[in-house]
Amino acid sequence: MRVLALDSSGLVASVAVVEGKEGNADACTIAEYTVNYKKTHSQTLLPMLDEVAKMTDLDLASIDAVAVAAGPGSFTGLRIGSATAKGLGLALEKPLIPVPTLEGLAYNLCGTGGLVCPIMDARRGQVYTGIYRFRDGEHLTVVEDQMAVSIEELGEKLKAYKEEVTFLGDGVPVFREVLETQIMKGEKIRFAPANMNRQRAASVGALGLIYYKEGKTQTAEEHKPDYLRVSQAERERKERMEHDTVSM
Repeated sequence: MRVLALDSSGLVASVAVVEGKEGNADACTIAEYTVNYKKTHSQTLLPMLDEVAKMTDLDLASIDAVAVAAGPGSFTGLRIGSATAKGLGLALEKPLIPVPTLEGLAYNLCGTGGLVCPIMDARRGQVYTGIYRFRDGEHLTVVEDQMAVSIEELGEKLKAYKEEVTFLGDGVPVFREVLETQIMKGEKIRFAPANMNRQRAASVGALGLIYYKEGKTQTAEEHKPDYLRVSQAERERKERMEHDTVSM
C-alpha cells in the first residue's frame, strides 16, 4: 500500500510518500519534503511533489491513494491542497483519504502519554484545536473533535480532564506565555519540540494508511475541504449586509 500525502493547511507545505501493508504497524516514510517559508503554496506544492517523485523514481500511477490534510486551516492553503489532491485523484483514478488537519498534527506525537492538544492560530481571538489521546501507545482516539474556540474556552475544557497536556502547532508561539502564566497556570503542561510542532505530510500519510484500511475514503469528485468556519470575506460580506439592513 502506497500513499501520497499532502498538507498545505497552514504556513507549512509538506509532501510525503508513505508505504505500509498493515495500517501504521509497518508504515515506512519513503520521502518527505517540508518547507516552512513565506512562499505561497501555489508556488511550492507542485514543485515539491515533482522533486519527491524524481528523487524516489516514483511513478505516480503506482500510488494507491492520495491523503490530504482536509481542514481546518488557512482557507487559501486548504483550497490549494484540495485542488491538487482532486486533480491527482481524477488524473490517476485514485481515491482520496481526507485526514482532519488537527488529527494529522496530533499524530506527530504518536505514543505520547496524557492529552495531546494541537492549536492553530485561527485569528479573531480563536484557535483551531482538538483534544486527543493515544490508546495502547499508538492508536489515536478523539477526546474532543475539531473546533474553533477561544484559548480561554479551550483551557477550561482541558482543566476538566485533570491530565497532563502536550501542546503543538503554530498557535503555540502566539499563546504559550498566556497558557503558562494564566490559562493553564498550575496545570501539568508540555510543549512539543521544534521537529514535531508543525504539520508534516508523513503524519498525514501514516494516518491515511489507517483510514484507508477503515474505509474512510472519498472520490476526487466528492472531496471538499472542511473550513470549520466561514472565511473572513464571507464574514465581512454578512456584516455589510446586516449593516445595510439596519440602515434602511
